[in-house]
Amino acid sequence: MEHNERFKKAEFAALVGVVGNIVLAGLKAWAGVVANSRALVADAVHSASDVAGSLAVYIGLRAAKQPPDEDHPYGHGKAENIAAIIVAVLLLIVGFEIGKSSFQAFFEPIQAPKVLAIYVVVFSIIVKEIMFRYKYNLGKRIKSDAIIVNAYEHRSDVFSSIAALIGIAGAVLGGYIGVDWLVYLDPVAGIVVAIMIIKISWQLGSESIHNTMDHVMHEEDTEEFREVVLTVPGVMKIDSLHAREHGHYVIIDLKISVDPYITVEDGHKIGKNVKAKLVENREVQDVFVHINPYYE
Repeated sequence: MEHNERFKKAEFAALVGVVGNIVLAGLKAWAGVVANSRALVADAVHSASDVAGSLAVYIGLRAAKQPPDEDHPYGHGKAENIAAIIVAVLLLIVGFEIGKSSFQAFFEPIQAPKVLAIYVVVFSIIVKEIMFRYKYNLGKRIKSDAIIVNAYEHRSDVFSSIAALIGIAGAVLGGYIGVDWLVYLDPVAGIVVAIMIIKISWQLGSESIHNTMDHVMHEEDTEEFREVVLTVPGVMKIDSLHAREHGHYVIIDLKISVDPYITVEDGHKIGKNVKAKLVENREVQDVFVHINPYYE
């Protein structure tokens, strides 16, 4: 996939998330207040956080597509990882806030929510699952951590909405049959939603931080690169190969051994051929080759 096409698809996906979350957050907030459902209001807050998350992803993608410059010779690919971390932190904060609000409800008199809340939650589940599948598949295809994390934001909203649905349905049922304690299933659902959000944010945030820390790819993941290098005429040995994920692309630092009795120019040509072979792989954006003399 071409560089510009990749970013166009990613930016469009982020904007779809922004618009979709604004609509769903407003709908759920309105229905939560009208239908007297704490779980639905909590779910609305979650959707509102997704708006900020999708905006962070959009801004990160805009930064990541900038070409390398003097201050950033490796490019701006890590902007996507940073955007993913911002989204994860937002999710964590929202999770704690929802949990706190739902817990406080146990110490206050509450009434059963109205049936309207159930209809809105079901609609939200359907829309969010469609958005998750769209963004997850796109993120995998274009190798974007930010889009994948953003997709899981939608999936966390699906889970939270399912939990809210169970709680709201139980509370509505309790109101109809006169079982008072069932109305507390609504705030219980809010707490379940909060725990799920916190767990997902922790998993996604730790993975994005790991990718930002310039870790090198494991040896089994670089085997393909090694095989390519050894096919280049003149390469007698790979002394070291370190491949780093820099957002959606890979940068390789490589040391190879060549015949010690060839000219400097011939050694340089071998290095250029190695780089040209490696960058044929669309994942590889740049290669730095150091030439060593080969000795038994």
